[in-house]
Amino acid sequence: MKTIYHAADSRGDANHGWLKSRHTFSFANYHNPERMGFGALRVINDDFVIGGQGFGKHSHRDMEIISIPLSGKLGHGDDIGNNGIIETGEIQVMSAGTGITHSEMNGDNEEPVKFLQIWVIPNKRNVTPRYQQIRIDEGMQHNQFNQVLSPNPDDAGVWIHQNAWFHMGDFDKGLTETYQLKDANNGVYVFVISGKVVINGNTLDNRDGLGMVDTKNFTMDVIDDARVLVMEVPMTL
Repeated sequence: MKTIYHAADSRGDANHGWLKSRHTFSFANYHNPERMGFGALRVINDDFVIGGQGFGKHSHRDMEIISIPLSGKLGHGDDIGNNGIIETGEIQVMSAGTGITHSEMNGDNEEPVKFLQIWVIPNKRNVTPRYQQIRIDEGMQHNQFNQVLSPNPDDAGVWIHQNAWFHMGDFDKGLTETYQLKDANNGVYVFVISGKVVINGNTLDNRDGLGMVDTKNFTMDVIDDARVLVMEVPMTL
């Protein structure tokens, strides 16, 4: 197994007043040639938006864009007819394909919204833009890696145009859990949303990340109650 560790405080930092964002990989004004992504995983943005503010209309193409609210409400609108609120406990995906214009606003005028926005490079270009939003918290099992994204429209969670799987879980202190990769040719990136875990001798605290390649599985020891996001993606594009 080969690993790459990204401490939370080593991420790119953007503060625009209404928006505070930390970038695991190069994004916007943060450019680090050693952090251009992890295989097909191109962006992990940890965003905080104050009440009544947000990202106005802007366009994307040929990217799979996943949003996971951590607290608060995220308002969404796009030019293919989708308008609504994504709440904590839900996950949203857009396949930008040939092009989509959308906005992301705080869905509340007072309370801030915190969310992860993740970009995955697709394995198909110029697809018809699509949107999907589902609730994931009601079916999640405690102390398990729960699948929330896959390549299969008929499988659990949302789906994207890539041979990728995302899993999330809340784990109790003292637990040891093993994750088996769906595809042995993939790599896997673990992002600790909260708590503390140890993986392959690496201690990960809040918002730390660990990428792993050349492995079929990894074992995680939970040091403090933790919420963990696991992103398994192809390493070659």
